Amino acid sequence: MVDKASVRAIINIFSTKNLRPAGARCVRTIFSNFFFRQYRAVFSPQKIPVFFVDHPLDASIPFDPAKVNTYLDFVAFWLRPLGTILKKYPETGIDPVLDFISSMERLYRFAAEVYSRSLSTTDRPHYKANFHFALIHALDPHLLCIPSLHVMIAVFTYTKYRKLLQSLGEEPGTEIRDGALAITESVLYVKQHSVNCIAAALYAMHRFDQTLFPAEEGKHFVTDLFAGDEKLPDRDRIRNYIIELYTQFCESGTAASMWMDPLLEFLKAMPRRSGRT
Repeated sequence: MVDKASVRAIINIFSTKNLRPAGARCVRTIFSNFFFRQYRAVFSPQKIPVFFVDHPLDASIPFDPAKVNTYLDFVAFWLRPLGTILKKYPETGIDPVLDFISSMERLYRFAAEVYSRSLSTTDRPHYKANFHFALIHALDPHLLCIPSLHVMIAVFTYTKYRKLLQSLGEEPGTEIRDGALAITESVLYVKQHSVNCIAAALYAMHRFDQTLFPAEEGKHFVTDLFAGDEKLPDRDRIRNYIIELYTQFCESGTAASMWMDPLLEFLKAMPRRSGRT
């Protein structure tokens, strides 16, 4: 979903000569590596296997349709800060915003290195009681669960925006990181992802840019998940499991020939959806 602030950011990006080409490349990459890749898998004969990545801990997280607005905010979440920067720093902000957009485009291509080899899904509820969920089920074939782009984008946005502000001489507040935590939680509440997908996304983000997202940053991030939901019965077990799996991915990745190998090996051990060769 987009709001007025994110629409203004899009207009600013595409009306700025130095940003327009990067913006166009980013849009093209998003559609080719998220939507087109999934629909090609659905409608065309192909040999990419699909694995179920559910975990028993997912059942302890209640389905909460009210979280759908937070879930759908992930695009506007990374656009809004760029609009703020361009408005506040119309000249000096252009290069940092250009770097941000170019990095976002690379992030989609980076995640697609897994999707091109293995697809993944979860057993999400067939809930279509409101327009938002009907839209999700209509537009998202739900085949790109590991690593979760939702989580990668949320984490990338708060870490990159923090660095961007610091380059402009500002100290960031906590709001953007809190937003990333809320989006990460929402993917579990609306049952679009598993706890396994969170660990995989954090590992992918770590391998995407270890300077921006060192291994310890991922652990600290997980520790703050569900901080406002004291009624969640297995909150500590969920966080501990995600940290344990994330750590396992990071350790395995140090000896892997390709960064995505730990994720591909993990997927091979999961149940395979029938009908795929």
